[in-house]
Amino acid sequence: MKTKGLFSIILLFVVVLMPEGVEAQEVLNGVYVKNKTRNRKPIPYQFLREADVMWSKTVWREIQLKEKMNHPLYFPETPIGKRKSLIDLLMWGVQNQGLTAYDESDGDEFATVMTVKAIEDKFGAVEETVMVEDVENPEGPMIETTIEGSYSTSEVKRYLIKEMWFFDKQRSVLDVRIIGISPIREYTKESLEDEEVDDDEVQDVKKKKLFWVYFPEARKILANHEVFNEYNDAERKSFDDIFFKRLFSSYIVQESNAYNNRLINEYTIGLESLLEAERIKENIFNFEQDLWEY
Repeated sequence: MKTKGLFSIILLFVVVLMPEGVEAQEVLNGVYVKNKTRNRKPIPYQFLREADVMWSKTVWREIQLKEKMNHPLYFPETPIGKRKSLIDLLMWGVQNQGLTAYDESDGDEFATVMTVKAIEDKFGAVEETVMVEDVENPEGPMIETTIEGSYSTSEVKRYLIKEMWFFDKQRSVLDVRIIGISPIREYTKESLEDEEVDDDEVQDVKKKKLFWVYFPEARKILANHEVFNEYNDAERKSFDDIFFKRLFSSYIVQESNAYNNRLINEYTIGLESLLEAERIKENIFNFEQDLWEY
């Protein structure tokens, strides 16, 4: 009996004197702590003056996430730990990190700031009002209640990128910088009566630009989150690496022009659109080659 009482006293002293910082050990999902990507900074751009740019051309590219090369931007469809898809990362940045989302109805001018609620509405997460039984008065009349709408980020199957190609005469190089990125939602839900649908869209598949993000502002977030590397889990690139090193597949859908920056598919169709996109691409790359003599 005395032994039991002595044990209780010792246990009480251990609990009282235990340091406040001693807590349950954090589970490490691996064999080491990953800090390299989390602490990374975006690769800085070369300094550029207006006087150094002797030629420039703005183009818009579309990234289709169905292409195998672009799968790292689409998967996982739902976050796995700290690993996210690009759209989940952008939404997380807007909701938690102060990343600014701009309304796509202004084109790509980055003029009107969007709220998180407005973005969710474009995803189709519309609140619904339904009649339910009053739990406090079951015998009484039905009451109204609001159900929050849900949405799926996996519906984002494309991205539109606005970028500028320019020739820097100070460094004598043709360079490119991404200005903005816009996720495009693909869905089969029948459109509302007041919802605009582009003529070139398939009748049962709708496409809608959700918002624009100013790319230089998003680079910090993109640089701190890794992208899956199927060849080596220890050497994973960041989202910023993917865009900075041009490790994605895309095609040109628009170039700056005198006709309200019209889309290629507004004046060509089918194979002609692909050939026109290739022509614009060749003109950009040939500009630098034509400056030199061999």
